[in-house]
Amino acid sequence: MNPQLPPVAPSVTAELVAALTPRLRKRLDAGVAKVAGRPTVREGDVVRIAVDDDTGLELHTSDGVVTSAEAIRCGCLLAPDCLHRAAAASAAPVADPTEPASTTPPPPDSTALPATAVPSPHPIRTGTGTRTRSGTAIPDRDGTQSPGSPQPSPTAPAAAPTPISAPALPADTATPEQRAAAVALHEAAAEVLEAGADGAGAVLQAELLRSAHTARLAGLPRAASRAVAVVTALRAARGADPAYRLADLVAALRDVLLLAHRLPAATGPELAELRGTVRQPYTPDGSLRLYGLFAEPVLTATGYAGAITWTADGAGRLYTVADVAPGGASRATGAAERAVRLGDTSLTHRELSRAGLAVSGATVSPTGRLGAGAGVRAVRASGVAWHAEPLDRLWAVPPAEQVSRALTGERDLLFLDVTLIGTAPEAAGECLVADCGGLMLRLAAAHDDPALPHRENLRLLASARGARLRVVARLTPAPLPRALLLAVSHPTDPGVRVDLGLDRLRRADLPVAPKSRAVPGAPAVDEAPVHLLRRRVHQAAAGGRRVLAFPGSRDADGARLRRHGLGTGGELLAELQAAAADRPRDPFGRLLPADTGRFARAWLGAAVYTEELDRALCAAAWGAELVGLAGCTGPANGEERADPPAPSRSAR
Repeated sequence: MNPQLPPVAPSVTAELVAALTPRLRKRLDAGVAKVAGRPTVREGDVVRIAVDDDTGLELHTSDGVVTSAEAIRCGCLLAPDCLHRAAAASAAPVADPTEPASTTPPPPDSTALPATAVPSPHPIRTGTGTRTRSGTAIPDRDGTQSPGSPQPSPTAPAAAPTPISAPALPADTATPEQRAAAVALHEAAAEVLEAGADGAGAVLQAELLRSAHTARLAGLPRAASRAVAVVTALRAARGADPAYRLADLVAALRDVLLLAHRLPAATGPELAELRGTVRQPYTPDGSLRLYGLFAEPVLTATGYAGAITWTADGAGRLYTVADVAPGGASRATGAAERAVRLGDTSLTHRELSRAGLAVSGATVSPTGRLGAGAGVRAVRASGVAWHAEPLDRLWAVPPAEQVSRALTGERDLLFLDVTLIGTAPEAAGECLVADCGGLMLRLAAAHDDPALPHRENLRLLASARGARLRVVARLTPAPLPRALLLAVSHPTDPGVRVDLGLDRLRRADLPVAPKSRAVPGAPAVDEAPVHLLRRRVHQAAAGGRRVLAFPGSRDADGARLRRHGLGTGGELLAELQAAAADRPRDPFGRLLPADTGRFARAWLGAAVYTEELDRALCAAAWGAELVGLAGCTGPANGEERADPPAPSRSAR
């Protein structure tokens, strides 16, 4: 994927790939690699690519997005039936299917952030609603345009106001078009899973994009958004994008298969939730007195960047003010100095994170995002330190209660008092280990992009062993207490706060540790072997069914899971491996095509099980109560539905 190219609508890519001849389809992946490596020149709404000395491509955009096949023009002799147009569309970022990108300011109180503009895959809870963030472009799971997924997004100019009418209630059952769209999505996602990221080239991606476009037209924005997230992750994987994370691909693929599986039989409120919504409503909230908490940058693999500033009112409710638009690392690092677009205030995001705001005529979305309508007035007010009221009450809530609230869908921000005690190795690098009320808590960097100071700040904090800090972190469901570090109090001045994604610590900011004091390292953790199942789930997403079909012992991992009380996990692993390896034969002994449906069901059961088990083990590790555990799909034959067993003693 070439981030220098403008986003292309999913339907455009699907149309251009479908028009190729079988011979050209075989050459499409090579064409994508060639186009992605060519230099681009942008002149207004036109982006030009020099394919070679004699051939040039032009991508014409409308509000920053290529919205029709005719907008991609090629100068070669075979045009318009050439390979170059489809290759350019397949090499470009995917435009979000529910909201076109734009460089114009958002209309008041009606816009929503593109679902692709999200910095991390974990749900962010604000106020009474939820939103999702993704480290590599994972959109809101409910299909809403929030962000991180939450931030004002550029959109087309607002339409003229229309009379207010009673909202239409969703039908009790899915329409025939929605059922057909769900089946098409399931089939396309199953084919992607069959091939894995290594084998899911531009043709399979285009089929999934076609299914996403059909789902959007059928009124399924949530499924369409997640399908686009799968394609975005696939392109990042195949393009060796350093921002690519296998966990993001697994999460998006699991969501698509789960939505497609549940939609046809869903009714009432469950169906409305599975459908999702394109825009979030804004409701009046009167006058607000807000206090800045912290600000965090947004930088996604899909070409969106900016910042979100978190604030709280006197009762502890959280509100966000955001500025996210197409851009790269420079926009993410510079967004903190941009003025907040709310009322008449001239505060920057960095200033607001430490000051206050008095808002009248406020409008708020279900996720806690403040609207910027014409009737909203906002002026600067004084802020308070984290140790002063009313912000201090956020840290007064016991950690177990905060975790329980995060796991059950309210918000995933944690406000903790910790003492740094050491570091621990992880797959993505070292993380901090801190004592949080007797719990050994792991604090990892919230973003790995080198343009952002997260990792560098974490490395400096690792040398401040013994320092007592007040921190804001985002919960990561895991078998042991773990969170992503967003902001901390200054190591030598508790009245000063440091936004770890925007501010840079210096060695002089750190306290001098007593040389005679020995600080213990991270203790060994006795975990339930959930990784045995998760590893197979990730291997299948990366390499496809064939990587699980190799001969060998299939019993050792399942037996180990059962010994730790994870009998359902052992059965799911056995079914996943059997679905991968079993191939029927015709009467002449020839191998028939694999049952992609069975493998997809087995993989989905294992993926959902590990996610829910992580939540259960996370609650156990923090000593929190977990209400409303969703359960997960049982064995892929569909004979029964199995819930995760209680965490084993070793998991605690």
